[in-house]
Amino acid sequence: MRAFTDRLGLHGLIDVHTHFMPAQVMNKVWAYFDSVGPLVGREWPIAYRADEERRVTALRDFGLRAYSSMLYPHKPDMAGWLNSWAAQFAADHPDCLQTATFYPEPGAGAYVAAAIDNGARIFKSHIQVGDYSPADPLLDDVWAVLEQAQVPVVIHCGSGPAPGRFTGPDPVRTVLRRFPRLSLIVAHMGTPEYTEFAELAEQYPQVRLDTTMNFTDFSEQDSPYPKELLPRLVDLQDKILFGSDFPNIPYGYLHALQACERLDLGEDWLRAVVYDNAAELFGIDAAVAPTP
Repeated sequence: MRAFTDRLGLHGLIDVHTHFMPAQVMNKVWAYFDSVGPLVGREWPIAYRADEERRVTALRDFGLRAYSSMLYPHKPDMAGWLNSWAAQFAADHPDCLQTATFYPEPGAGAYVAAAIDNGARIFKSHIQVGDYSPADPLLDDVWAVLEQAQVPVVIHCGSGPAPGRFTGPDPVRTVLRRFPRLSLIVAHMGTPEYTEFAELAEQYPQVRLDTTMNFTDFSEQDSPYPKELLPRLVDLQDKILFGSDFPNIPYGYLHALQACERLDLGEDWLRAVVYDNAAELFGIDAAVAPTP
């Protein structure tokens, strides 16, 4: 990893899409991946299945200056508890961007506002797992609060690895027509609706994309990124952020970085993606000190 950052003249990396959750929730996520083979047509081994502190140490050893604790509810009355857990996790790990989440339920706008007041700097929305539409009226207050605060939301809204009832670009378009300044980071580049989500990033000033799992050998087998879109990624250089999905990846962490590098879009592009864009978005240099 050090050779990778040295080539780019960087003193570290920023990963906007890493998962830390309460142990009982993480175990259920891992159980899902252990059984997901028939759904995706192949096994999905967890490369970094380990206890929490070993996973934190691994990210620091990789050279991460900052990372997130992506977590998400699958039912009502769960988001507030997850937000409390994530706030404590960030307090215990200052290099973690304090993460929060939400669900379409009464009072969601109020607890999202409270999470922001309590220091949340990034949110996670998982349309597939939560099985809800981002255009649900119960989320109107949530989107209004987040747009006003300009706090980014990493949103898993593409239809990969398997479509959900509300996945795809259309519900997101509906939300953005109403909240055009909403800061969204489309997870996985919107897999597999790559073109449609690239267009949204081109159209809306605060819509970005994250690279999570994209361009890797694993993802290219089933959902290859269209080569004809690569020139547009150069134009979107300032709107693409590196994400890994650590620890829930079936390959080594370095491979995710090398997968971005082998696109051969230039060192300026790569430097922006793996560090500069997130550093600017979150004020990393001012807010997060390197961890020994």
